[in-house]
Amino acid sequence: MGSRALALLLGLSLAGSLAACGTKGESTAEAGSTETTQTPSAADPVTKQSYYFDTVCQITVYDMDDMTQENAEMAIQAAFEKCAYYEKLLSKTKEGSDIWNVNHAEGAPTECDPETISIIEKGISYGDLTDGKFDITIGTCEDLWDFHSDDPKVPDADALAEAVKHVDYKNIEVDGNTVTMKDPDCEIDLGGIAKGYIADRTAEVLRDQGVTSAIISLGGNIECVGAKPQDAGGTRPFTIGIETPYSDMTKIVGTVQITNGTAVTSGVYERYFTVDGKEYHHILDPKTGYPVDTDTLGVTIIGAEGTSADCDALSTSCLILGSEKGKELIESLDGYEAAFILRDDSIVETSGMNLTEMKS
Repeated sequence: MGSRALALLLGLSLAGSLAACGTKGESTAEAGSTETTQTPSAADPVTKQSYYFDTVCQITVYDMDDMTQENAEMAIQAAFEKCAYYEKLLSKTKEGSDIWNVNHAEGAPTECDPETISIIEKGISYGDLTDGKFDITIGTCEDLWDFHSDDPKVPDADALAEAVKHVDYKNIEVDGNTVTMKDPDCEIDLGGIAKGYIADRTAEVLRDQGVTSAIISLGGNIECVGAKPQDAGGTRPFTIGIETPYSDMTKIVGTVQITNGTAVTSGVYERYFTVDGKEYHHILDPKTGYPVDTDTLGVTIIGAEGTSADCDALSTSCLILGSEKGKELIESLDGYEAAFILRDDSIVETSGMNLTEMKS
């Protein structure tokens, strides 16, 4: 359930921020590579990109202890090395990862890294919280869909019906650092929660490197370290823009202000294809194997420092639940706010969201 950049980072001006987030003229990093995109002087922010988790990842350092271009680049490189580590640990498709090993163990107990166990247990907890609407064993259904194909097709109905039989997070048994699948055909996919966890850990790496102000963008997962420095001294919150659905990151519906916090967006418009006039997107219903059909096009969850994994799971959960039940869920939790973009272009917010909507 991963997604590419769904939240747009805003600088001092809206036009400048959109230009920095994928519009014409921006260079694109090759898979696994990094490149400096803005390093004119030591006083300026330093931005680098790399490709992990099937998306372009970007980190910008605005300030740190002994801020120099070299020090900022070293901090970013350390953060990207952490991303690479987690991709090898948690990817469903990388042979030898913990998740690959669990999924190919044919029901045998599999020893995993303690961090893998932690994420799996968090995924199970969100399965309980959402009565199975969020299910990290959706992998068997996802295997049947290809949203990257040049000639996408809707999976065979019988194949999906069979795959759904093996979607149930309660098939996961965790005992210490060992994971056992009670159903050998059940597949774990952490795409709906792992990037948030990685964003939190990446922010920790930057802080350990002396970074006091930065933005991390892992697709739809935005993590803000500190606040944004001002030329005249002092700081102000980072301004994060929320993408207008189907605008290909060229428009935003509104902005939120974040200091030491996270914003995670999930949207049905992120990966989809159309067959015979019907749209099929990548957020699947664990009960049917087909894309969920609710009143909601996109959900953005706001949380405090260190909660990006929770916001990741919550954004996917709320998209599946729809605006009414999703809002009820967020309002029942402490420390989170949400904005729901509906199919009729209206926006529903939780009581403390404070979204600044853009004027048409």
